[in-house]
Amino acid sequence: MSKKVRLFTSESVCAGHPDKIADAISDAIVDAALASDPDSHCAIETVAGANQICLFGEIKTKAKINYEQVARDVVKRLGYTKPEWGFSQESIFSNDIHEQSPEIAMGVDNDGAGDQGMMFGYACNETPELMPLPITLAHALTRRIDEVRETGVLQWLRPDGKSQVTVRYQDDKPVAIEKLVAAVAHSEETSAERVRADVIEHVFTPVLTKYGFDLPKDADIVVNGTGLWHIPGPESDAGLTGRKIVVDTYGGYARVGGGAFSGKEPHKVDRSGAYAARYIAKNIVAAGLADKCEVGLAYVIGQPLPLMQTIETFGTATVSDEELHAFKDQLIDTSVKGIIEALDLCRPIYSATSAYGHFGKEGLPWEKIKK
Repeated sequence: MSKKVRLFTSESVCAGHPDKIADAISDAIVDAALASDPDSHCAIETVAGANQICLFGEIKTKAKINYEQVARDVVKRLGYTKPEWGFSQESIFSNDIHEQSPEIAMGVDNDGAGDQGMMFGYACNETPELMPLPITLAHALTRRIDEVRETGVLQWLRPDGKSQVTVRYQDDKPVAIEKLVAAVAHSEETSAERVRADVIEHVFTPVLTKYGFDLPKDADIVVNGTGLWHIPGPESDAGLTGRKIVVDTYGGYARVGGGAFSGKEPHKVDRSGAYAARYIAKNIVAAGLADKCEVGLAYVIGQPLPLMQTIETFGTATVSDEELHAFKDQLIDTSVKGIIEALDLCRPIYSATSAYGHFGKEGLPWEKIKK
């Protein structure tokens, strides 16, 4: 019997990508608010444009936040320290954040959801992180690109970049890396040939070796498809909070909910509901109850309980649907308050999520496996 073969591709972006700059600033503001006032309510949007940093959105907090300093510190930390790139910690700053709408506050202050929407969480046993392999590798590559820049291994790198990985599956099991793609910003003095050779040696090879895969053939490796890339960041392409939602979740391998995560504190169920759904799915797979699992939740603004709770295991479950839902109910209370309390979400932990995805990372409460 012939094996069923399919390909799947996922992408990731570096921490200095314009959209990730925006996410990082928004999440840094959320963390600053929660650090002083755990009851803060935030929905922060950042635009990173050519020589501009602009803040929008709403907030209700007792914290005293120097928004400009927070934003400039993030931009500097991400490596944008040269005004000649058209964006840096010295760029023009504006702040249009306003107080939270009283209509929204009425529902949130009574432990209701901060918005309506549906959220999905996913897990599978393809990787140690219980994440799909394509997005896991894509994140590992962008993290490595940033690492070799920050540590000086590749001094010609500039703070922006992307990766893309295509995985070949046989009978639903990942068996090989079919294509590898990277785009990295670099100094004018560095040749395209050196960029390619260094990325293959210092980025692609160590990451694939760690996960037990070989490089694809040379013709299936693309580094800087246009030939060169000198100007990084928002000077070339503006960034906006929440625009990389597929990168932030499962790389297209599983369904995605209706809202982004960054800039929102956990009463916004776009964030906390997605984290709870991942927590349930991961624990189901970790417990051996299924090889893959997708959990769906849905909420309405002002109401504490989900309108929908679904568990899909794609025919891989080792127990009944009734047992899966009983496991979920024992694992976590999926009311808004129940999720926030069980995962201890009203604390400054969100800057760690603004690059390389929100899932599959150690140390985050929704990634814990409950014994």
